[in-house]
Amino acid sequence: MRKTLILILSLIFSSIGFSQDEPTSFTLQEAIDYALENNRQALNAARDIEAAKQQKWETTASGLPQLSGSIDYQNFLKQQVSVIPAEFFGGNAGEFTEVIFGTKQSVNAFATLNQKVFDGSYIVGLQSAKVFLEISENAKFKTDLEVRRAVIDAYGNVLLTEESVKILKRNIETVEKNLFETQKIYENGLGEEESVEQLQITLSDLRSNLNNAERLNTLSYQMLNITLGLDVYNDLILSDNLETLTQKNISLSLLEIENNPKSTIDFLIAENDTKAKELMVKLEKSKALPTLNAFLNGGYSAFENEFTFFNSDQQWFGSSLLGLSLDIPIFSSGMRNASTQRAKINLEKAQTVLSETEQRIKFEISAAKSNYQFAIEDYENKKRNLALAERIESKNQTKFFEGIGSSFELRQAQTQLYIVQQELLQAMLDVINAKAELETITNKTTNF
Repeated sequence: MRKTLILILSLIFSSIGFSQDEPTSFTLQEAIDYALENNRQALNAARDIEAAKQQKWETTASGLPQLSGSIDYQNFLKQQVSVIPAEFFGGNAGEFTEVIFGTKQSVNAFATLNQKVFDGSYIVGLQSAKVFLEISENAKFKTDLEVRRAVIDAYGNVLLTEESVKILKRNIETVEKNLFETQKIYENGLGEEESVEQLQITLSDLRSNLNNAERLNTLSYQMLNITLGLDVYNDLILSDNLETLTQKNISLSLLEIENNPKSTIDFLIAENDTKAKELMVKLEKSKALPTLNAFLNGGYSAFENEFTFFNSDQQWFGSSLLGLSLDIPIFSSGMRNASTQRAKINLEKAQTVLSETEQRIKFEISAAKSNYQFAIEDYENKKRNLALAERIESKNQTKFFEGIGSSFELRQAQTQLYIVQQELLQAMLDVINAKAELETITNKTTNF
């Protein structure tokens, strides 16, 4: 019984310890940092860099000495018979004697050392491996930027839906109170049934919107989990709030960033592609150059009719060979020239793409600045609109209960208020996302 109790307690404490390792609370910056280490795309991008490093060494090692060995054992189940003139052995002319050359069994053990002396494609291959590593590193940086932006977007969506749920619940409480009071007024014969029905319509719409907002809130949490690299159903607690993040993300100094596309990751990736195409031209040209390889071969052989190769008195015969192999391309019927011309065409296409990328990035930076500035201005405008909408709704509520305003006018004021509330929330999120977009394009990331 005591052992069972100890086992149960051990399982409980180990479970508690494991659950403490699972992150549950994040600020936005903590969420970004966590995603850069655990997001599945970020993990694969990091693996691509490691693979590129291994490929670089693989290419380098192909030009270093290569040593290989081989052991061959042969056992003739029936040896080949040859015939030679019998007169070689004192026989009659014109007759032949059957003979068997060699032993029934043999073992050959050899080692061969190969070394490239000159190979133009190997030199280009070394340069290509370096460029490929740069491409992988730039791709990882690009992936990290995209992951960062995705986390900001997903985190913001969670905050947006949470705020929507809170606002809708407050609105429902207000309308329920108004409906209760209006119902009492109608029951006492001091109001119209239409006033009750207008509020019932408003309340029904609010409850429907609340149900939808709660479903969206659940989905947004799941999307954030996926972006962070967590289980989709993991429980999260977000430490930041939408309004605070919005204020932190208003930075007019970002609008002064220079429109320099050559420092952006998209330009560097396009530049890498151009370098790769240049190396392809060099590779095709190198195929017209001679290749020179050296080799050194050495080994031992033994021959017996019986399997005695492990005996201490077994006789082994050694041999060795040193050689050079020169391969000279002479005529390819224009194949090499066509390959070189095709590589040059691809290089020209890459250069055109690089030029287009430079101009596109200039435009994207300008557009991102404009969008960010508009998002800030729209946020300030929506804040003013909310204050106005709240005053209008409050006035119409007072007029309605004093009997000098219609239920239709109250419903219009309430609907306008609800729309402006959601517009302000969206404007807050737009500020955060527009800043993230500008930082992603310009590679100017900041902490939250």
